[in-house]
Amino acid sequence: MLFQLLRPALFTLDPERAHRLTLAGLRVSPLKQPAKPGPLASEVAGIVFPNPVGMAAGFDKDGEVPDAVLGLGFGFTEVGSITPLPQAGNPRPRLFRLAEDRAVINRMGFNNRGGQAAALRLARRSGRGGVVGVNIGANKDSPDRIADYAAMTTLMTPLASYLAVNISSPNTPGLRALQDEGALTALLDAVIAARGNGQAPIFLKVAPDVEPVDIDAIARIALDRQLGALIISNTTISRPALASRHAGEAGGLSGAPLRELAQQRLRDFRAATGGAIPLIGVGGIASADDAWARIRAGASLVQLYSALVYQGPGLAHRIVRGLEQLMQRDGFSSIAEAVGTG
Repeated sequence: MLFQLLRPALFTLDPERAHRLTLAGLRVSPLKQPAKPGPLASEVAGIVFPNPVGMAAGFDKDGEVPDAVLGLGFGFTEVGSITPLPQAGNPRPRLFRLAEDRAVINRMGFNNRGGQAAALRLARRSGRGGVVGVNIGANKDSPDRIADYAAMTTLMTPLASYLAVNISSPNTPGLRALQDEGALTALLDAVIAARGNGQAPIFLKVAPDVEPVDIDAIARIALDRQLGALIISNTTISRPALASRHAGEAGGLSGAPLRELAQQRLRDFRAATGGAIPLIGVGGIASADDAWARIRAGASLVQLYSALVYQGPGLAHRIVRGLEQLMQRDGFSSIAEAVGTG
């Protein structure tokens, strides 16, 4: 209710400024206890998730407020993307609300304060509990992007519940080329070697715009390298019919218009992997019904971000309550039992 009253004022602000104010509010939030395992708890890649609803990467780029995000009812949160060196990202404006479409376009460009600064913050929360993944990326001007991912793996493995290798952002030129079979094999081999004997499982985040012919190759490599999960998917460079005046802005589109594409890509990867690797469904999830549809299509976990812009900080709690009701309605005793049954 409070968010609905405040939203018109927030929407008068530049989206990036509104986001900074949101982070500032979370930094002083007293609600910093992680969710406790309940009826929706499940184990994925050796990690016990208290519920399957996660905050996607991009919200907390520098790992400033992971505990406050968990305090909003999320079962896990993913900080980042974080690169080895600080970088400013792309010129502003670079974040756009498409209110008529309940969508967002961003071309942020991996803006963050660098790996060392994030590592210090994450080290300070050691022992607090909660599932906090770290999404790692490469610097835009790096002469060796694979080396960047390896360096971030070495730095973050002791601090992360899992590592998400992000090769799917459309806002770093050439990054998506790492989804090609040869490049992806070399990248994952370097990341696995850099992890050494560390316990953090490796997740791979792929684009919804990946060519269908490449899905089988990505799935095969992920299975061969025994990845912990695939995150399906990132923002899209495609443009379905949109009503907003910002529809033509360059960058990645997220929110409601991405829902059908992301759902289809999840089904594609479920078919390609035969259910042998966990999938995390992302893109256009704004309700318990959306999350349940993604789980029934094959997702063991789901993530959201853009929907919070329009529905506010109570959304995670609402989705969790709704999932409990939907699971009971459909006669399942656990989330794991429901995965891939739709």
